[in-house]
Amino acid sequence: MSLPAVIRSDSLVVRQKKELTEMFTDLESRNNYAIESPTGGTMLYAAESGKDGVMGFLVRSALKSSRPFKISIRDARGASVLELDRPWRWFLARLDVFDGKGVAQGAIQQRWSLLAKRFSILDASGKEVAQLHGPMLRPWTFKVMAGGSEVGKISKQWGGLLREAMTDADTFGVEFGPAMTPQLRTLTLAATFLIDFCYFEDNG
Repeated sequence: MSLPAVIRSDSLVVRQKKELTEMFTDLESRNNYAIESPTGGTMLYAAESGKDGVMGFLVRSALKSSRPFKISIRDARGASVLELDRPWRWFLARLDVFDGKGVAQGAIQQRWSLLAKRFSILDASGKEVAQLHGPMLRPWTFKVMAGGSEVGKISKQWGGLLREAMTDADTFGVEFGPAMTPQLRTLTLAATFLIDFCYFEDNG
């Protein structure tokens, strides 16, 4: 199933898959996710890539959620439909988004904010087309704002006390409002992975 077909849905679930070794130790492995329909059927797969061997392990273990990464989103046949690239930065994370052929689609840029979590959603030319706003009193919710109105939402879902205590495997609900363009839907889905790394990756 291609990405355009997926984003026509009103909502998606992004579910992180954790390895047993990472659940019971502090060893950091590459992140993997399933992108599911609201009824639970897997529609796409997302997998982090990076350096192999000892060097890759040391980078992941030392930098943890601050590490640079590449995530490939693929369909059931293994065809790439979206490529995500987070470059290394000391402050204010960024995620560059490309389609399966390597054509730039836009970017997610973290913005400085004292009392809230904020990101700009940029198109391929660098123009801001929407913002992500995580209110201080609702730390697990990120509103997609365009033209001063909420048009979509990314929400971390509670996984239960035992799961939350033992692992940082996260689940997100992504809601697409009818006013969202295909471009904005694609970039909002991509932003979910950066939000996971920035705010939820090291909470196990």
